Amino acid sequence: MAVLIISISHLPKKEMLILTGPTAVGKTKLSIELAKAVGGEIISADSVQVYKKMDIGSAKILPKEMDGVRHHLIDVLSPDEKFDVFRFSQMAKEAMQGIYERGHIPVLVGGTGFYIQAVLYDIAFSEEETDSALRRQLEEEAAQKGNAYMHEKLAAIDPEAAAAIHENNSKRVIRAIEYYMQTGEKISVHNAREHEKESPYAFCYFVLNDDRKKLYDRIDARVDQMVEEGLYEEVKGLLADGIPRSATSMQALGYKEMADHICGDCPLEEAIYLIKRDTRHFAKRQLTWFRRERDVTWVDRTAFAGQEDEMLAFMLEKVEEMRMGNMV
Repeated sequence: MAVLIISISHLPKKEMLILTGPTAVGKTKLSIELAKAVGGEIISADSVQVYKKMDIGSAKILPKEMDGVRHHLIDVLSPDEKFDVFRFSQMAKEAMQGIYERGHIPVLVGGTGFYIQAVLYDIAFSEEETDSALRRQLEEEAAQKGNAYMHEKLAAIDPEAAAAIHENNSKRVIRAIEYYMQTGEKISVHNAREHEKESPYAFCYFVLNDDRKKLYDRIDARVDQMVEEGLYEEVKGLLADGIPRSATSMQALGYKEMADHICGDCPLEEAIYLIKRDTRHFAKRQLTWFRRERDVTWVDRTAFAGQEDEMLAFMLEKVEEMRMGNMV
């Protein structure tokens, strides 16, 4: 009797879609339409929307806006809990397992490129030690000299990593310095090597973008809207709940600056100015990150005159091409 042998390497890969882009570019609505069109469920690749009670400053999607599309990793952690790429990878893969079992497709949506990269290329992370002498030394140095000083220190040894990590993200800045001091290798080199791995998924990686002036105007308008909707009260409530300003969640854009104002470190006008400025800088760094990524499809709003139905049709064409290639 003849036996049919099928090479595992020729079996179709599991599908994954990604929709990312700079903050305030308008990913939410388009991601829902994309998920509905392909039978997908959305996994949030956002480092702040994962937290409860952090709604306004994170521009968190509301249940009524989800339009029946199931969302994961939103509103699931307390603001005093640790959340990093290691935990994101764990939670995302667990969500993906359920999505595949339901016969659906995971759609990663958010602007945290490092998180997306970790899942897309199945990069292995081990939970980092938090009590090493070197780590404590660097944390004490950061407490004494500030985030800007530590970021400059990183820039001196690893400019590529410094360009990709915001100075307020003290945890990642310290980890990058620590890695260099422990190994003598730049963490950006390590990350680039990991990035050379082939993805175990058949995927479409969409990066949504817009004219820079329009994007920056939208960022400024969003910050004004957050203030009007009660960002001050939201941050004040978090502090009243005992969430320390040093918590990972409170280092997020909008929360750190508003907490500084509430604690008397700067006037409200300055806090709002800093949120806008730093968010614009963050959007610029996000675009720099995505331009370094391989196998991405850019979806520029200006090329489609802002017509989301046309953008969606273009994306679905790319999805169909990916599926045809995955069947070969």
